[in-house]
Amino acid sequence: MRIIRKYDIGLVTGFEGPQTKEKTMMHVAIDGTAVSPDRAELATAAARCWRSARDKGEATQPRLHALLSERRCPMLAAAFDSLLNLYEQALDHPFAVGSADGLSEDEIRLAKLLGGGGSVPGCLAAKEGAATALDCALCSTRILLTLAPRDLQ
Repeated sequence: MRIIRKYDIGLVTGFEGPQTKEKTMMHVAIDGTAVSPDRAELATAAARCWRSARDKGEATQPRLHALLSERRCPMLAAAFDSLLNLYEQALDHPFAVGSADGLSEDEIRLAKLLGGGGSVPGCLAAKEGAATALDCALCSTRILLTLAPRDLQ
């Protein structure tokens, strides 16, 4: 599948006298075949980036945006930020990240939730509003992942 994006570019013409602007449309084919990580790897990388920023007292969205820009899906930064904030509240403990050797239980559960499986953490049973907010954040993130580059699906 080829993705076509249109850019409106104004061209300045003429060298003498008043310059005029002509508008033209340029069609650019964007190659969708570059290698990108799968969804689970993307969620893990985003979660670890988010956790690192939080632990250092840094703003999370700019760090997520930088990470996700490298993976051609910067529009997911706000979605992951919101999702991870709500998920951590639901867990009722700081989101635990794994290591290079493996994923943490929190990362595994997050991947399952994003994949449409897995149960919402039990502590949400007493927090109906938090459960609804987390469910909405999961749905929004799933939608954006669907709109992300095809090789993430």
